[in-house]
Amino acid sequence: MFTEIFVQLLQEKNLTAYKVAKETSISQGLMNEYKNGIKLPTLQNVVKIADCLDCSIDYLLGRTDNPEINK
Repeated sequence: MFTEIFVQLLQEKNLTAYKVAKETSISQGLMNEYKNGIKLPTLQNVVKIADCLDCSIDYLLGRTDNPEINK
């Protein structure tokens, strides 16, 4: 579920995995493994990616259909 949502958000926001990797300080190799479904991110990296993509952690993990962050 994470991989599909992550790839969809990259497309919607016209971003690359490389750009997200740079902005989150996650290695490009690891980010590509997330994008290709080879590995799942740690919770710490999920938080970084959600922040970078401006979506909720629950949305990124497929727990809700609402990408909005509750503040």
